[in-house]
Amino acid sequence: MSVLRRAAPAAGLARAKVNLALHITGQRSDGYHLLESLVVFPQIGDRLSIEASETLELLVEGPFAHDLEGPTEDNLVLKAAALFAEAAGTGPLKLKMTLSKRLPVASGIGGGSSDAATALRLLEDHSGIYLDDDRLHGLALQLGADVPVCLWAQPQLMRGIGDDVSPAPQMPKCGMVLVNPKVGVSTPAVFKALKTRSNPALPPLPESFETLSDLTGMLALCRNDLQQPAIEICPAIGEILDTLGAEDDIVFARMSGSGATVFGLCEAGREMALERSLRTRHPDWWIASGRLA
Repeated sequence: MSVLRRAAPAAGLARAKVNLALHITGQRSDGYHLLESLVVFPQIGDRLSIEASETLELLVEGPFAHDLEGPTEDNLVLKAAALFAEAAGTGPLKLKMTLSKRLPVASGIGGGSSDAATALRLLEDHSGIYLDDDRLHGLALQLGADVPVCLWAQPQLMRGIGDDVSPAPQMPKCGMVLVNPKVGVSTPAVFKALKTRSNPALPPLPESFETLSDLTGMLALCRNDLQQPAIEICPAIGEILDTLGAEDDIVFARMSGSGATVFGLCEAGREMALERSLRTRHPDWWIASGRLA
């Protein structure tokens, strides 16, 4: 069932999906891994806009546009448009969709998934047709297991294969720096290198984290079970972790997803100075900063 509402401007930020903790808790018979993850969405991401056009087209630009593999018609943004048109009953869409690819591709921060999720929300805004939450979740899941969590850019818990999402504790005010060595890491290779697939679940979480210290204290009890396998494949990840660990203003650092992006948490307001300093010393790395949403 859909609800018709007044359309809003169709442009937005497809925020990076950062796994503050990622526990691999098992593996299904079909090969999919089971997980529990605490996810946040900083003010860092790709940009997507939608406007009326004579046909449906996708223009991809930005610093990482050339890293996208395959034909444009295989992009998840266009697949999201096709699924939405069918579910909303709009008929063929006539839109120009412009994706500014600012996040590294296949970097463990859900860029493609967030692009697809943002496309679904922007298509709702542009058309004025809003699907109910269950139907929107179903469309997102058809696009990939990581897409549903990206529909709402707020702290969330992921379980199952990533499709079971629920609100996470409220986060404290803090900044985040993301660093990627511009080295591709194969997710299947990282999982293949994972020695133990049935690991302990996340510890019980509070209703909210009042301070950054509260959050980092909890994260110290958690893990990213893919971090060590990824370092074995891509030693540059370990170098980034060492670099962020030596920064006085970084209070916690860990790899996100299957890599190779590493996040560093800091007090709110210090993230931009950290980004500038790191850029000066490591010009070959991709570095971005922002506040937690």
